[in-house]
Amino acid sequence: MKIPAHGSCQCGNIQYRIDDEPLATYACHCLDCQKLSTSAFSVTLLLQRRSFSILSGELKSWERATDSGGKAICWFCPTCGNRIFHESPAFPDLIRFKPGTLDDTSELKPQVHLWTCREQAWLKHSADLPRLETQPDLASAAAALAQGKSPF
Repeated sequence: MKIPAHGSCQCGNIQYRIDDEPLATYACHCLDCQKLSTSAFSVTLLLQRRSFSILSGELKSWERATDSGGKAICWFCPTCGNRIFHESPAFPDLIRFKPGTLDDTSELKPQVHLWTCREQAWLKHSADLPRLETQPDLASAAAALAQGKSPF
């Protein structure tokens, strides 16, 4: 990851900067991360709090209990809802940053997969699926489906 790294929420209301390399990068398959990402897992960067700065906008938060009995405080953009990071009162110097909001995600390299007991079985077979460079044409896809054909 190139430092400093910059990013924003989906609507651009929140702008931020990261000044240090992450301590760790991981893909988490727990049910909370599946709900957060609306997918099979969520990628997280573990950062020193001091390395993260909000440049514009104000975050809102909500709290939830964790499976380990702790508390997660979840920070997000109040306009578009993009999650930016999580924190735990038990570890005040660390944040669990959601890197999908980075301007450049091409250099993300998870070091480990966590909560693999919750990993979706279909994920193992996804390499065999058709791959499209861009969004398919919706009208063509709908016409193919109407004819009982694959839209892909």
